[in-house]
Amino acid sequence: MKIVTVVGARPQFVKAAPVSQQVRKAHTEVLLHTGQHYDYLMSEVFFRELGIPAPDYNLGVGSGGHGQQTGEMLARIEEVLLQERPAGVLVYGDTNSTLAGALAAAKLHIPVAHVEAGLRSFNREMPEEINRVLSDHISDLLFCPTATAAANLAREGIAAGVHQVGDVMYDAVRQGLAAATRQVLERLGLAPRGYLLATIHRPSNTDDPAVLAEIVGALGDAGETVVLPAHPRTQKALRAAGVVPAANVRLTEPVSYLDMLALERDARMVLTDSGGVQKEAYWLGVPCVTLRGETEWVETVEAGWNLLVGNDRARIAAAVHGFRPAGERPPVFGDGHASERIAELL
Repeated sequence: MKIVTVVGARPQFVKAAPVSQQVRKAHTEVLLHTGQHYDYLMSEVFFRELGIPAPDYNLGVGSGGHGQQTGEMLARIEEVLLQERPAGVLVYGDTNSTLAGALAAAKLHIPVAHVEAGLRSFNREMPEEINRVLSDHISDLLFCPTATAAANLAREGIAAGVHQVGDVMYDAVRQGLAAATRQVLERLGLAPRGYLLATIHRPSNTDDPAVLAEIVGALGDAGETVVLPAHPRTQKALRAAGVVPAANVRLTEPVSYLDMLALERDARMVLTDSGGVQKEAYWLGVPCVTLRGETEWVETVEAGWNLLVGNDRARIAAAVHGFRPAGERPPVFGDGHASERIAELL
């Protein structure tokens, strides 16, 4: 069976790595990279570290407005699908690449399989929320990471083709941890549990200069070293807003997947607006403060290991100094074999 897999952004490379391994044991996979994330630190290094085969197609779409980017992807993915004539199309997560891949396939009556289906923030101002809702409603196979995700789909009337398989990112973390050395800590002069790790990339936190200044100011208030690997969008926003981090905030280039795992594992606390980082912190037993007012990964909050603080400087500072989770971390994301189940169901 021939499957076309559509990826385009850093989190999708991580999710695709274990699934691709399993799919290729029995089937032919054609890997299509939209080029949504395109520089070395956001794309190529992930393929190299995670052992993902080189893409069969790289559309090189790059950045741009949502409509322009999604439209160009849609047209060019359709060309590939007409040429390849696959039995199905596999999409991941909630980016513009996800929606373009799902829509191109659905228009050509090619079955769509959506990995990480059923997530909901219930915030329609997030472009990711629009992408995931629309992708779910045109998918034939919906691979849910949690029971919550499956319940969200049921509430929307989606029952056929829904499978709770576990979280493929947990598969990737289990595989990657053994190779995540402490070289990045040595390079940055860090000691285990001697720093906070922060990531900021969502438009809601980077596009408004006042909001960005509030968050970066809170990191400066921490009173301890904060490592901030900065997404290109964040670097650009900082320059445009004239926001200069305090001396305790170590601004770095984006880091590779294995280096990020190592930084997360050894941090005292993680502060983030990333969905994937919230889960990785949970699996690694590191307290997580989420710089948003809501999260798709409600299980991490319910377990007491993730605290939602939005972008308010005082609330962030209070969390840094006072949030000390303890107790169990229930295995709500599966057992680390989600990719095998997905390959079988395909």
